[in-house]
Formats: sequence, C-alpha cells, structure tokens
Amino acid sequence: MLTIREQVENREYEYLSPYAAFSKESKGRDRVEAECNIRPIYQRDRDRILHSKSFRRLRQKTQVFLLPKGDHYRTRLTHTLEVSQNARTIAKALRLNEDLVEAIALGHDLGHTPFGHAGEKALDHVYEFKHSEQSVRVVEYLENQGKGLNLTKEVRDGLLNHRTSNMPSTLEGQVLRLSDKIAYINHDIEDAIRGGILKQEEIPRKFIEVLGDTSGHRIDTLVKDVIINSMDKPVISMSEEVENSFLELREFLYENIYHSPVARQVEEKAKNLIEQLYHHFFSNFNLIPVQFTQTMERLELSKDRTVCDYIAGMTDNYAIKMYEKYFIPQRWGD
Repeated sequence: MLTIREQVENREYEYLSPYAAFSKESKGRDRVEAECNIRPIYQRDRDRILHSKSFRRLRQKTQVFLLPKGDHYRTRLTHTLEVSQNARTIAKALRLNEDLVEAIALGHDLGHTPFGHAGEKALDHVYEFKHSEQSVRVVEYLENQGKGLNLTKEVRDGLLNHRTSNMPSTLEGQVLRLSDKIAYINHDIEDAIRGGILKQEEIPRKFIEVLGDTSGHRIDTLVKDVIINSMDKPVISMSEEVENSFLELREFLYENIYHSPVARQVEEKAKNLIEQLYHHFFSNFNLIPVQFTQTMERLELSKDRTVCDYIAGMTDNYAIKMYEKYFIPQRWGD
C-alpha cells in the first residue's frame, strides 16, 4: 500500500506543470535520510527552515530602515513572509511546486546580517561576504549545533542564486528571485513614505501609469504580469513594458531611499559598529561561542570566516548589546 507521501508525489505528475520540480526527482540531500511517510521532500525542507533558530532571529533583523521607532515597519522576517506569499501565488498559478518555492522563500535571507545591507557591506569590507552565500552556510553548517539542516540541492541552489548573476536551476527558484524584488521594492516605498523619507507625490507619474499608485496595485500588476508571461514556458519573466518600468522604479528607490542622506547617516553608524565588533572578536577569539569554534575545527575554517559567521547570525539588538558590553563604559559601584 502506498504511503501518503507517495500518493502526494504521484499526484504531482497529474497536476503540476511539466516544467515544475517534482518531489520524486529531487537530486536529494548530501546525507541520505529515511523518507517521511507523510511529507514529500521539499515540504520537509520548508518545515526545517521554519523551525530553525535562524528563521526566528529574522524578526529582530533590519530590512532597510535601521532601528525604526514604530511597530509597522518591515523587519527581515515580515519581508520574508511577503516574499513567500508572492512566490506561492505565482507558483500556484503556474502549477509549480509550492513546497519548493516556499522553502526557498523562507530560507533566502537566513544568512543576512544585523542592520540589513549596511551590516553586509561592513562584513564584506573586512572579509568577502555575500548574504546569499551565507544563507547556504547557515543551512549546511551553522544551524542545528553545527550539523546543518541537510536540505535538498534544489533548495540550496535557490538560496544561493536569488541574488547572483547565475539563474536558479529550477523555475521555483526563478519565481523566488522575482518575488523577492517585487516584495522589497513595494514595501520599501511604503516604509519610506511612513518614515517621511519619501512623499507619495514624489513618485514619478510614469511608474504609477504602468504599475499602479499603491503598494497593493503594484504587487497585483507585477504578480499577474509574471504569471501571464511565464505560463507554460520554461523560464520565469515579465513583459518588456512592465519589466522596464519595474527596473526604473528600482533605480529611483536607490537614488531617493537607499542612498538618501537619512539612510546614509544611520548606515555609516551601523557599519562602524559591525566592523568594530569584527576586529574585537578577531583579536579576542576566546569570546566566540564554542559551537562556532567547534565548527571551525571540524571544517578547518579560518578565524576571520568564523568571526563573520558569528556576527552575521546576530540580531540588531544583540549586536548593539555586544557593542555596549565591549565598547561603552558600564556603571559600577553603589
């Protein structure tokens, strides 16, 4: 008698697109495991990511705006959830593997540093660092007390290539790649307006005419355009008009939000904080938690690589706590 997992796997061949990544055809894991009787392989990957410590720490990691005072600004966790929602909507419409696309979506930013791209730039300055590569390191080596999550090759490929010049090997990975951009461009506009960095009337009319005048309208336009232009095709793409407007809007955001005087001022402080922590832990390596040093010895890693692994896993609050502990004089006495 077939298990529930085997029944689900067989139904994939009846329903999913011929371009989908079928669970039974996965290239598998680095370490062979017994199959679950209930869940197909990509569903297990999704669940492992969802229950990981790295995923929980995303709630206290910056998306774009560092240490906002309000409760309604995006964090790295809410960004991840919005990416996942966009990706699952597209995957369902195109009859792709939703479990795979959701696993990649939930894990794509596990390797992000505290303080968003400011933290990433700081670590890249002292040691070559890319958050997409770090996400793979997290699931391969750093999670689960240095044992990793032993995820499938398809999920790890999607994590690695969501921000590189290489295209993911699966359409599910390609869906995530676009869904990530759709999410951050739209919610960053919303957060910038809320924070007074950008005004609604400052958004050029040409973008509103093509994409829409609100975050909801823009997401609806972009998601539908991806679906329409990718239906029954071996590649995920947008129409030329929408893609051109989308890319121009992203350039507009870089000029008016990401590189704004307000963002640059706070970003410089965050970069200095991260770089000082790096040099401090490198010079005082005994302060690195034992789980990182054990992984270092087992994999024969360098000290600088290990320090980066430690700092990249910190939340914003924990990084500030460490900075205050080692660099700010503490009160003492009665």
